[in-house]
Amino acid sequence: MSQFNQSTPQNNAGKKNNTIIYWVLIIVLLFGCIYLFVSKRNMAADNALSMTQAQQRLDSVKTDRASLQTDFDAASAKIDQLVSQNSRLDSALQGDKQAMAKMQAEIRTILSNKNATKAELAKAREMISSLTDKTKAYEARIAELEKENTTLTGENKTLTHERDSTGTQNVALKKAGSVLHASNIRMEPIHKKRNGKEKETTKAKRVDEFRIKFDIDENRIAESGTKQIYLRIISPDGNIMTNSANGSGMLTTSKGGQLSYSIESDIALTQNQPVKDITVDWNQTGDYNKGTYTIEIYNEGFLVGSGTVTLK
Repeated sequence: MSQFNQSTPQNNAGKKNNTIIYWVLIIVLLFGCIYLFVSKRNMAADNALSMTQAQQRLDSVKTDRASLQTDFDAASAKIDQLVSQNSRLDSALQGDKQAMAKMQAEIRTILSNKNATKAELAKAREMISSLTDKTKAYEARIAELEKENTTLTGENKTLTHERDSTGTQNVALKKAGSVLHASNIRMEPIHKKRNGKEKETTKAKRVDEFRIKFDIDENRIAESGTKQIYLRIISPDGNIMTNSANGSGMLTTSKGGQLSYSIESDIALTQNQPVKDITVDWNQTGDYNKGTYTIEIYNEGFLVGSGTVTLK
């Protein structure tokens, strides 16, 4: 009985030692895990920082390239504009043009290289700055050349204006001189009898048609050929008599206005010879009113003659 009681404390002490060892191992493993977790997180942060810095450097290069490309495009566009607007270039300008073209080619080569270094981009920036300066000098030289030619250009413009003005005046005079003139204008109110005979009358209720007669005076300027004559018949109430069956329409006056006309007639004109007894008949479906009728004759937009007749 006493032996059993003596071994029990020894077993308890062994168990206690084992428990301590287990807890120590657990703590060591826990700290090890924590260390590994922290180390991995720090490593990931370092990698992310490195990637961010690398991307920033790449973005900086792209930004520099884009900025250089914009400056280069602007300088090139200015050069193209100057060259296209100034075809008369002296030898000095031709030399500048060739030098700028060579510089453009070198810059274009650098900017087209996606792997260009910062040093190469810096060189391109210097060349673009130099190209811009050359462009300004090129533009100034062109302005100087243009200034030298200003007097001659002004004199040429004056002579050209005087020549054109004289030509315009001659054309206007010729056009005005070629306008025909109508004379001996008569308006005959006609009554048609049942037997087919015609008789002139002054009674409105008996009028069946107007027979308009006139002459065209000789004209030394108008060229021979067919000429258009427009007749406007104005009734006693002031209205223009129109009839689609007679070809009524609109004419353009010499001042650009529009006028209604009653009937149009084509005549054969021979230069420097008169045309006698031109006859134009006017028919209408309605009755003729009492009062005074006016006939106006137009050619080339000008009023060239007029006459009247009164019906009772």
